[in-house]
Amino acid sequence: FNSKMEKNQTMVTEFILLGFRLGPKIHIFLFGLFSLFYACTLLGNGLILGLISLDSRLHTPMYFFLSHLAIVDIAYACNTVPQMLVNLLKPDKPISFAGCLTQTFLFLTFALTECLLLVVMSYDRYVAICHPLRYSAIMSWRGCFTLVTTSWACGSLLALVHVVLILRLPFCGPHEVNHFFCEILSVLKLACADTQLNKVVIFVACMFILVGPLCLVLVSYSRILLAIVRIQSGEGRRKAFSTCSSHLCVVGLFFGSAIVMYMAPKSRHPEEQQKILFLFYSLFNPMLNPLIYSLRNAEVKNALRRAMCKEGHSQ
Repeated sequence: FNSKMEKNQTMVTEFILLGFRLGPKIHIFLFGLFSLFYACTLLGNGLILGLISLDSRLHTPMYFFLSHLAIVDIAYACNTVPQMLVNLLKPDKPISFAGCLTQTFLFLTFALTECLLLVVMSYDRYVAICHPLRYSAIMSWRGCFTLVTTSWACGSLLALVHVVLILRLPFCGPHEVNHFFCEILSVLKLACADTQLNKVVIFVACMFILVGPLCLVLVSYSRILLAIVRIQSGEGRRKAFSTCSSHLCVVGLFFGSAIVMYMAPKSRHPEEQQKILFLFYSLFNPMLNPLIYSLRNAEVKNALRRAMCKEGHSQ
């Protein structure tokens, strides 16, 4: 791994991230706006993590998976946004070859892990609603740890495959990445060799990691919907629909933007449009996820009220 990286670095030692090619005044405005979104992402997901860890009523498999989703969202933002903010103030500041590939690896790891976590969360809701009497046996803590560990391990290994395939390619110039971070397709455009194998692997990975999991989620929720309709209690129906609708919103945002980015036909201005899509994917999605779960989930809102009441009584 290291020897291949050193070999490539003899030709290209650093990249320039072109980012958003706009005027200096707009760059300053975007710096302020994205800094605000970044802070909201960290605070929102940090709040979700804090509530889940401190409130014993949220110590359930569903919120265990949600806590890992919050960790992934924080990691997403921390991987791409700081570099983007630096580039808005200093457009010509380079990123090293090793740093660029590390950013690519981390982004793919978090993206693939989130995809698998969303499937695990839909399975959790399926078992809770369709097989409530067997829920504690199926979703044991040992099983939950296994599912989460598998999601992280598979995400990391698949990301490593993509990076190893990039390392076999020579990079001899140009060294300008037309993106605000080292996105894999933008990096591949700078290779001085045939990248067909890389593109085929990316397409196959999209089929198995995007389309496959999305089909599993849709099947789970079609079964869940049928089970919700059969629930006699109006309150039970409302509670089931509330927890599932928040998850479906997150699933729609994640899979919708991912499929458009990697599987939709390219338009006349693909690169500029894809930057906006990736911005939505790496900044807006992580910021919106805690809002969706807190606004549409009664248990999270109640946990927040209890935490605020405790704080008020302590003072």
